[in-house]
Amino acid sequence: MGHSKEDKATSHARIVEVASARMRESGTASPGVAEIMNAAGLTHGGFYKHFGSRDDLVAEAIGKAFADADAAVEEVTRDVDDPLAAFVDWYASVAHCDDPATGCAVVALGSDIARGDDRVRAAYRRQVERYLDNLEQLLGSGEDARRKAVVVLSSLVGAVLVARAVDDEALSEEILRDVRAAAKASGLSAARVRG
Repeated sequence: MGHSKEDKATSHARIVEVASARMRESGTASPGVAEIMNAAGLTHGGFYKHFGSRDDLVAEAIGKAFADADAAVEEVTRDVDDPLAAFVDWYASVAHCDDPATGCAVVALGSDIARGDDRVRAAYRRQVERYLDNLEQLLGSGEDARRKAVVVLSSLVGAVLVARAVDDEALSEEILRDVRAAAKASGLSAARVRG
């Protein structure tokens, strides 16, 4: 008995979701196809009914990760008095740092993406540009808004990367706290101009 198109679409989405989380946790080189399919509750043999290659899966999984990040940014900045502070508090939080599987793929996959194919690198660049555009708007107009956006984004990504890597919880929290404060301070002059 065959599977319906709806069943296939549901299975496909589950594979992409599992792969997206696993790759944010451990990189794009692993996990393997068999591990992803098993975690999705499917057989390894069914992989090629959904994807032409592992690279196709990687591209979709990373696309899902970026879509998840966009949704998270929208959620944390919607209907708040200070969207910059809300974004910074979310991004450089202990919760985000401690959960790479659902966190931002820009920080989780940066070093892997540099070795990825053109599709993956282009998707990564587009995500970085979306973050920069959003930050520019949050930081206000002005000649240095783009420069501030680049510094804030790089600081946030670097803080989460380093905080995840250190083996000292207190140091990890200190890094996140201090970068949050510095990033929010970057927006103070913009808030004064808008206010």
